[in-house]
Amino acid sequence: MSRRSVLSRLALALPAGLLAACSTGPRPAEGTAEPVRLDYGPDASQFGELTLPAGDGPVPVVVVVHGGFWRSSYGLELGRPLAVDLANSGVAAWNVEYRRVGNGGGWTATFDDVAAAVDRLADAAASEMGARLDLDRVVAVGHSAGGHLVAWLAARPGLPAGAPGAGPRVRLRGAVSQAGVLDLVDAAERAVGASAVPDLMGGSPAELPDRYAVGSPVARVPIGVPVVCVHGTADANVPIRQSERFTAASGDELVTLPGVDHFAVIDPSTDAWRACRDAAVRLLG
Repeated sequence: MSRRSVLSRLALALPAGLLAACSTGPRPAEGTAEPVRLDYGPDASQFGELTLPAGDGPVPVVVVVHGGFWRSSYGLELGRPLAVDLANSGVAAWNVEYRRVGNGGGWTATFDDVAAAVDRLADAAASEMGARLDLDRVVAVGHSAGGHLVAWLAARPGLPAGAPGAGPRVRLRGAVSQAGVLDLVDAAERAVGASAVPDLMGGSPAELPDRYAVGSPVARVPIGVPVVCVHGTADANVPIRQSERFTAASGDELVTLPGVDHFAVIDPSTDAWRACRDAAVRLLG
């Protein structure tokens, strides 16, 4: 798909200001490398873009996982402006694509893919990127459906043997959920994103309780590492109830953004995004 086609598609769904941020966004700082595409599987959606900051020494990594209710209508274009801003802040940004519902995703492919994308960093550190990546300091930032996925990625060490994503090669130090769908059962019952959750999981919570027990972040509490939940009170797409329920169960931090909508947290020109970026940097230590 051409860049023009991508932007035309996004124009139908995203606010005009956010579309402008996705198409332009912040400029790379002097010395920031061009994004490098790295594949982690044979499918067209199994790749990511790694952006390194200026300098020569080892740097921590922020994994960026885009949202879009796990549907193929949305792609990693949404994460590119965030990746530039993160690299400008002195960290490596690993902006990942994955199979979504409509192009081969769903249970278990979507989960398998984001897990494989994070583990791909181990190979990158050993080969293409040399010693630039500090894999003891990796956190993930994800928006909406991506917020669900990064919280789930943080919980991988506690998954049962044989489950999708079990036995991670790269462990997250923490995650930042940006208006994330963190309780899949509650979201399915309340039709958050219409049929998005049952479409992802292959059925309802009543039909597939074992899948929801593995795939829903709130069901994986205690996660084992911090998950900072950033959520606007004016979010009409994913209600703040999702973050409230998760943090009530986990004891994690909830950053409430009064009057902020669903998309401000992925607009690099906003204080809402800066709250997410600062939380990620703080988790890196």
